Amino acid sequence: MDISLYTKRAIIGGLISLGFIGLGTFMLGNLSGYEAKVLIKSSLTGLNTLCNTIVLASATILALMLTLLGVSSGTNSKLKNDHYLHIMQIAKLDTAIFIASLLFFLVFNLPVTESENIPENYFDAIYYITIGVSAILSSALIVVVLMLYNTIINIIKIIGLGRTDHPLIKNEDDD
Repeated sequence: MDISLYTKRAIIGGLISLGFIGLGTFMLGNLSGYEAKVLIKSSLTGLNTLCNTIVLASATILALMLTLLGVSSGTNSKLKNDHYLHIMQIAKLDTAIFIASLLFFLVFNLPVTESENIPENYFDAIYYITIGVSAILSSALIVVVLMLYNTIINIIKIIGLGRTDHPLIKNEDDD
């Protein structure tokens, strides 16, 4: 499946946000095992809230995409398959984000900082992994939102503004 220009733009937006998050993490500098353990303890509630929010957002997006499909199929203009393939890409990515967020929500609820079997020097790696996971999940959700934005803008141009020359409208020549 080809990646459309809209999807490429959305991915670039997600990578830019990932870069900002990575820069913030880089500015923290190196941590000792004890410092990382303290930071993990203080950030676990925020990480759980983030994962919970991403789970809820992605589930809501999936439900609202059914409305988008209804609007798309109910239009007088015949839309090209590219439109529906784009919606399918959004649904696949959103479902993957939903599953990953739910799994990491469960992992972040493990009492890692209370365990005495984990050596002190492992906590810095655990801390950076948790920050990395939260950054990737957040950036991925940004990609989904940007992809949805592009889809909605296209639907508005076709249905709301009545454009007949839009690249997603099927012409008689396309059959």
